[in-house]
Amino acid sequence: MAAQRNAIKRTRTPRRGPLRSPARKVAEREAARGAPVRGTDRGAARRETEDAPSQKLHKILAQSGLGSRRMMEEWIREGKITVNGAVATIGARVSPTDLVRVGRRIIRWPATHRVPRVLLYHKPEGEIVSHDDPERRASVFDQLPALRGAKWLAVGRLDYNTSGLLIFTTSGELANRMMHPRFAVEREYAVRLVGELNPAQIARLRNGIELSDGPAACLSVEDEGGEGTNHWYRIVLREGRNRVVRRLFEALGITVSRLMRVRFGVVALPPRLKRGQVNALPAAEVKRLLAWLDEYAPAEAQAEAPPA
Repeated sequence: MAAQRNAIKRTRTPRRGPLRSPARKVAEREAARGAPVRGTDRGAARRETEDAPSQKLHKILAQSGLGSRRMMEEWIREGKITVNGAVATIGARVSPTDLVRVGRRIIRWPATHRVPRVLLYHKPEGEIVSHDDPERRASVFDQLPALRGAKWLAVGRLDYNTSGLLIFTTSGELANRMMHPRFAVEREYAVRLVGELNPAQIARLRNGIELSDGPAACLSVEDEGGEGTNHWYRIVLREGRNRVVRRLFEALGITVSRLMRVRFGVVALPPRLKRGQVNALPAAEVKRLLAWLDEYAPAEAQAEAPPA
């Protein structure tokens, strides 16, 4: 247990908040430029929404908290969405004056001044990241507060036997920006192995290992010590493919006895958030996260992103 605490201790952030310093610096610069703050005139915010240019329908639906962009595209293909009474098609664009419906439900144009909700959840082992499970196992969504007019979207997944940080949001845009491979947002894990890595194995992890769905590599591999046959390492990747961490070590013939995600982008697992607990990210922290995403996105990723 002492080795475990030491392994995770170095990944913890100061008590001032779960976001790391890069996001705070961005927020300070935005404030210096005179960025809008909470309490702006509601009439001005309403006029800003009404004057907004047209956007892709699936993007607006995702921003409304109904689901991911991919899911919204499936709904459009299935004929579940209408615009001004006509069944919508893929690629359709809408403006604030259009009447968008999902079944009988009217979808309001997302208010640009409204900050999306973000939750941090300390997932324990033994829960799945899914709404539907034929085996009826415990789901992480069972632990989340109920929503009206929206749904919680998981930012990435953790498998059944993996614990640690899970982020949930009502914003499909925020979830997409953090998960999409082209943005390459970092994920940091504390990994407990049966045995130790030798220099050659560490070099392979850093240089890349060919997996069944393509090569994968660690940005960093740090030895965190251990006792007996258990040894802890801290690794950082820029992707979230299914079971990618476990598969990397399986390729080396190494057994992972415990796996825990401790950071996703600039959001770190709060030290005092116990397993099974949920913590709402304050609006100010959400704004810093959004500002960091705007600054973090590499130029090539922005160029590849489809037009709004």
